[in-house]
Amino acid sequence: MKRTTDIHQPGPRAWLGLAVILGPVLLVAMDGSVLFLAMPKVTEALAPTADQALWALDIYGFVVGSLLITFGGIGDRYGRLKLLMSGVALFGLASLGAAFASSPDTLIAFRALMGLAGATLLPSALAVLGELFADPRQRAQAIGIFAAAFAAGFAIGPAVGGQLLSHFWWGSVFLVNLPVLVLFLVLAPFLLREVATSRTGRIDVLSTVQSVAGLLLTIYAVKHLAAEGWSTTVAAVGVAGLAVLVWFVRRQLTLEHPLIDFKLFRDRVFTVAIITGLLPLAAWSATAYLSGVYLQSVLGIPILRAALLALPGALLLTVTCIVTPMLVARIGKRTALLTCHLFVAAGLLLLLPVASSGGVGWYIASTVLAGVGYGISFSLVAETAVAAVPAERAGSAAAIAETSNELGNALGIALLGSLSVLVFRLQGPDLAGTFGETVALPGLAQAVVDQAQDAFVTGLRVVAVTAALLHVVLGLLTLRRVPKSPKSLEDEGGAGRGDEGDRPEAAGAEAPGSGGEREAAMP
Repeated sequence: MKRTTDIHQPGPRAWLGLAVILGPVLLVAMDGSVLFLAMPKVTEALAPTADQALWALDIYGFVVGSLLITFGGIGDRYGRLKLLMSGVALFGLASLGAAFASSPDTLIAFRALMGLAGATLLPSALAVLGELFADPRQRAQAIGIFAAAFAAGFAIGPAVGGQLLSHFWWGSVFLVNLPVLVLFLVLAPFLLREVATSRTGRIDVLSTVQSVAGLLLTIYAVKHLAAEGWSTTVAAVGVAGLAVLVWFVRRQLTLEHPLIDFKLFRDRVFTVAIITGLLPLAAWSATAYLSGVYLQSVLGIPILRAALLALPGALLLTVTCIVTPMLVARIGKRTALLTCHLFVAAGLLLLLPVASSGGVGWYIASTVLAGVGYGISFSLVAETAVAAVPAERAGSAAAIAETSNELGNALGIALLGSLSVLVFRLQGPDLAGTFGETVALPGLAQAVVDQAQDAFVTGLRVVAVTAALLHVVLGLLTLRRVPKSPKSLEDEGGAGRGDEGDRPEAAGAEAPGSGGEREAAMP
């Protein structure tokens, strides 16, 4: 009798498929932060130079961020499940190679290979996930869980790495990936199916080279300008990277089958959501990095305990990702976006009372409050990216969302981190360029150490206030650019539901006659 109402209800196979997908997604995100705690052990074993150590840390994020767009388009054309399976297999092989790397250059090479595999996995995983759930609201919930796993991976990476390093050698942070990846390769053929695509045309090789080269050159220049200061060579690299990106954008606007469809940004809700994906990640990465230094080097907290102090915020962030679809169904997209910016700004401002003499409670409160905002942003960006496009463009849209996160992560540490360094140089003891280099100098008087610690804490506060103000500005932009009751993106183009389609309670079901042409949108 109730069978007609269960047509769109996902069965156990769909939820098992979701669980299988989440494993590799969690690992790809976690590997972006897990190596931070392992670097001292890596240094002992491989003795890398300072430059090699930097590349071992950075190359993974560089490659993931620069190739997401490319592999989103490739998956659209040649099969998302095929690309997903290949990416998982390559990620496993690269993790194995990294775990047993015998030299710094070998480790860097395998980390780059892991980044390439991660870039193939993320957009395809989100597109395959969308195929498992026919009901729009169930699909939104599943995408929220996907976003939660990705966000949780970033957050728990240091804690997982610290726990492993307390029992095993540094390579264990990579070997832990293998059981999860093998389980995926065994179960995926039975639980997942290939996503049909009507995409025509071929991959434009020049566009692929432009996107990779432009992003790599630009991110490289920003990172090195922040870490090493101005130089003609680095500035030239940055200008070249920006020029290539401009060339890439102009080319996409003229192609019949572009690698990325910039026309998607004509949708105001989509555009604000993508910016929301970038800015909170920038604030989160910068404050998480600086807070980690504060806890360990200023307050003297052991590294594993410092990582565990971030878990309450990480837990709330993860839960918020899961419940955001239900929240948006009640309050609408604009209110959810405003809530995101409000919580992030308020959480960041809670870092103002921290001091060199103490502030652990303020730090935990900050991560918990801001975690709500971060969770909303992660969930909304992923869902909106998929919802805004025709089904055959889902991979590229997912790549835009993930790229905004990766770029936010890189730009947060580079730009906001450089702001902290500037404050330290202005107020510190002027003995070395950074706080870490200063406190490592032998024979420092306690007064000099205190001055260095106070200068670093001031830099942390300045970064927190700056990021909070940027979120206030983005909140005002949301008020101006996002309609009070935005239509479901699936209704755009004249579904004929008028005001009824604008109400949160009316959104979520596909418009009559839509034929599933568009992915379901959040209300």
